[in-house]
Amino acid sequence: MLVTGKELLLDAQKRGYAVGAFNVNNMEIVQAIIEAAEETNSPVILQASQGGIKYAGVEYIAALGKIAARNAKVPVALHLDHGTDFDQVMLCIRHGFTSVMIDGSRFPLDENIAYTKKVIEVAHAVGVSVEAELGKIGGTEDHITVDERDATFTDPDEALRFVNETNVDFLAIAVGTAHGVYKGEPKLDFDRIKTLRGILRVPLVLHGSSGVPEEALKKAISLGIAKINIDTDLRIAFADGVKNFIKENPDNIDPRKILGPAKSMMKEKIREKMHIFGSVNKA
Repeated sequence: MLVTGKELLLDAQKRGYAVGAFNVNNMEIVQAIIEAAEETNSPVILQASQGGIKYAGVEYIAALGKIAARNAKVPVALHLDHGTDFDQVMLCIRHGFTSVMIDGSRFPLDENIAYTKKVIEVAHAVGVSVEAELGKIGGTEDHITVDERDATFTDPDEALRFVNETNVDFLAIAVGTAHGVYKGEPKLDFDRIKTLRGILRVPLVLHGSSGVPEEALKKAISLGIAKINIDTDLRIAFADGVKNFIKENPDNIDPRKILGPAKSMMKEKIREKMHIFGSVNKA
């Protein structure tokens, strides 16, 4: 069942769990996510970055997502992750995405508010939910790179003004995570999460969550995080599955057999995350 991100996250916020948002680039990844969601009876978000859309094409990504959601036994949202271009966001809406992210975090606050409001005006008119970002999350997400020195945590006062003026549906916050592979253990600012949850009415989103320890994720959820993005952990599982199979079967040339183990390893990783997020049996 295809639903909006807002529908999923309001329930997660109300019942104290988090919905996993997993990045997709091809059919096997979509299948792994949906199978894991059905096996755990978890609501789930399929999300595509601008890099994923450039790789597969928006038509393929949208078709895969909509077919998967239509046949799924659990609620599924199709979401654009880190949209930075207005035209790209509009393209995704036209192709049936039920949720989009407009990332204006690179702009000063006033400009971020204006840019976000422009997207929300169109998206809300056609029933699409909108995520925005305030603060700068370090690391690299496809073509978006933020140096550690330029990463800034989300300011609570700015966040309150941002949410009130934009009417955004859910907000990605910068509290110590980073995109990509961590060099050490990330240290989340739990006090900041608690403060933001206390003053904001909208669900909160944690980006850069691959590699964050289980206990830290659980604590962040207990303090109010309702959406958790996972990409790098799936890439690692996919790559390990392919490499292990080729190592053991160097002469095999069947793409189905090569990608099968990759799909299985991703599915197990997704199931693991859904248990950590508390989304099991919440569909």
